[in-house]
Order: sequence, then structure tokens, then C-alpha cells
Amino acid sequence: MDRREMQAMLELDEHHWWYRGRRRVIRAELDRLALPAGARVLDAGCGSGRTLDELADYGEVYGIELDEEAAAAARARGRGEVRIGRLEELPWEADTFELITCLDVIEHTPDDLVTLRELRRVCKPGGWLVVTVPAYEALWSLHDEANHHYRRYSRRTLRAAARGAGWRVARVTSFNSLLLAPAAAVRLAQRRRRPSQDYTPAIRVGPAWLNDALEWPLDVEAAWLGKGRTLPAGLSLLAVLQNAGPG
Repeated sequence: MDRREMQAMLELDEHHWWYRGRRRVIRAELDRLALPAGARVLDAGCGSGRTLDELADYGEVYGIELDEEAAAAARARGRGEVRIGRLEELPWEADTFELITCLDVIEHTPDDLVTLRELRRVCKPGGWLVVTVPAYEALWSLHDEANHHYRRYSRRTLRAAARGAGWRVARVTSFNSLLLAPAAAVRLAQRRRRPSQDYTPAIRVGPAWLNDALEWPLDVEAAWLGKGRTLPAGLSLLAVLQNAGPG
């Protein structure tokens, strides 16, 4: 990854409507959890580390990232310890963290059960895991192929994976709901484009007015979800899982 690519990634994490809006949704969920003072918090698949800035409000932050350049960018933020590694083999002892976030990551792993079990291993009994994933297998498109996804999820398959890994499912909700219809139309249209190697994902920060307009629905959803409500449909799913202890 050259300097321009790194700068583009940092700009996306900081300013793109999707990442900004998702951070608001995550904060709304975390604010509902009763975390102890001085909690240890892990962002699993932390990318360039922008989410670590948010998580620092909830405790002592740690990150792990497979990509070395992204991990270097995360370390440069000075927000806690960031390690390079795979989620299937986490470099921490059992029962280390009170809170783990894993945001749009497990769809990239060949075996999500292995990943979820390993995350549970390092989560303290009674601790929490907040996961986001792309929704609806029917929306599989070139976007998923280009981003090296193995799967999209339904509520049923996400719950099944979580329970199969030993987590207690406290809550599952959709989000990114207001943009579902137009995004679905685009994704389904992409299926007509072949071969997939001709497709390059064009994710960029657009004009400020458009970026703000696209973020606004997620701001509304964050306020709704923060009251403990759920949304019936959306491009993404969010699960709040608890490590109930041995078993």
C-alpha cells in the first residue's frame, strides 16, 4: 500500500458517510451496556484504527489487524496497543476483555465459527461482543466478490453462528435500513456485469452535501436503536452477544 492509498484509506475511515454513520450506531449500542470502569476493549479487525478513538471512551483499548500498513496507521493514532495477527489465533490470554467489537469482519473469514469461538475465548465471562455484518444472501453481488466476502447473513444464520460458538444472543437488529431499496437495486443490477475482474469497487468520499445526506439516515437509526428498539430490515445486521461463561 503506497502513501496515496494509505491517505485514501484514512480519509475514508474519517469522513465517509458509511463509516461515520456506523460509528454512531455502534456508540448507541455501547452506551446501553453496563461496562465496568477501566474495561479492556478490543477492536478485532481494527483497520486504520479510527474506531479505537471512539472505543477509548469506554476503557483501555486494544486492536488487532491483519494488514501491516493499516496496523501501522492504527498505531500512529496512539490509541493503545495494536497487534498484527489473525482473528483465528488471537495473541491474548483467555478472559482478557470486557468488550470486543468486530465490525464488518467475520464475513471475510473462511470459518466464522472458528473466529467467533476465538473471540469468545479472550472475552471475560459476562463480557460483550458487538458484531456487524452485511445482510441478505440474495444481495450477493460483485461488491462482495471484490471485497473478498465469503458470505452475507440473515438473522437466522447470524444467530446460529453466534450460538454455535457459545455466545448468548442478547440482541440482533438490522440497520442501514433507509438506503436498503436503492442499494439493493444497484447490487442486483451488478449481477449482470461479468466477468467480476472488470469490477473495481469505487468507494470514495463524495461532495460534502451528499456525504452528509447519506449519513443522515444512519444518524436517525442510531437514535432509534439507542432506545433499545430494533429495525426489521436493512443492508446490515448488528448483534450484541454475551459470553455467558463455561459451556
